Amino acid sequence: MISNISRLLSLSTAMIMASTAIAAAEPSAELIAAAKKEGSLTTIALPHSWCGYGDVIAGFKAKYGIEVNELNPDASSGDEIEAIKANKGNTGPQAPDVIDVGLSFGPSAKKDGLIQPYKVSTWDSIPDTAKDAEGYWYGDYYGVLALLVNKDLVKESPTDWADLKKSDYANSVALAGDPRSANQAVQGVYAAGLSASGGDAAKAGEEGLKFFAELNKSGNFVPVVGKAAPFAQGSTPIVIAWDYNALSWGEGLKGNPPFEVVVPKTGVVAGVYVQAISAFAPHPNAAKLWMEYLYSDEGQLGWLKGYCHPIRFNDLAKNNKIPKELLDKLPPAAAYEKAVFPTLEEQAAGKETITKNWDSVVGANVQ
Repeated sequence: MISNISRLLSLSTAMIMASTAIAAAEPSAELIAAAKKEGSLTTIALPHSWCGYGDVIAGFKAKYGIEVNELNPDASSGDEIEAIKANKGNTGPQAPDVIDVGLSFGPSAKKDGLIQPYKVSTWDSIPDTAKDAEGYWYGDYYGVLALLVNKDLVKESPTDWADLKKSDYANSVALAGDPRSANQAVQGVYAAGLSASGGDAAKAGEEGLKFFAELNKSGNFVPVVGKAAPFAQGSTPIVIAWDYNALSWGEGLKGNPPFEVVVPKTGVVAGVYVQAISAFAPHPNAAKLWMEYLYSDEGQLGWLKGYCHPIRFNDLAKNNKIPKELLDKLPPAAAYEKAVFPTLEEQAAGKETITKNWDSVVGANVQ
């Protein structure tokens, strides 16, 4: 298991020396023209509050004049894959051109022939550890699992996973998705399990299920998908979510209620999401231009404004491309010192254990 953020995102000396030229790269005039001729791009599972996607989508539309058809913003990673499968021969508005999914879904989608390769102009500044060598998928941003706490209802915030078992948090703890299909929720269960197992990745899935079974039995677990609305209403006072979602939801409520985002002391699981282009994309050139935009300095900083660490973060930082006010809005760096990045194998094993055994072990229908 990779033990810290810097190791995952370290760049070679050659990459750093070349990064200025890389960042200046632009998509070709031919690609821009071909994308504009297609005139449309279909995305899926991109809530405007997630990673600043609202502004990112608006920026792409303004720069290239291409319409963006947004499918099911609240879809899970699994839903995105199913949408590609269900629309293989469909060139209409229900067929996604691009996907943004949890890391484990990239290799499986490649294996199943659901995505196509494309290397963006800034390819060399994306760490090798966060991309498919052939260009089928590549990391876009990362964060850690954190606790979003409603301070109107929770006076003393939990500081670690084990705290969630306390009677103080009865009917309070929710996952930000269905752990049988949504990557964010799967990783939440995994993180709790990693903490409970003392850092043993091999036991994280099983221990995570036991942890939530106990929460459910005690009445602390709320089987409602946690997000901004139920959090504000008080039905999910503590939501387990990626730090960037927690910060975005909390800030978006403008102090009603007041909130706190807590990075747990242990089981600090970091996750990389990945981008890919559907093998059956009706608008393949618009899809490639979208990728060029996302991995440009402008696109990467757009994600950072949404509280996500973009995959080219180190490259941007070394070239002084990140405004100080953006860095100041992120949680203290010390909170991330214990972050671990599960390998693809560890993620796959944890995902299989959690998704297949949630019903039998925990028995809570999250919806």
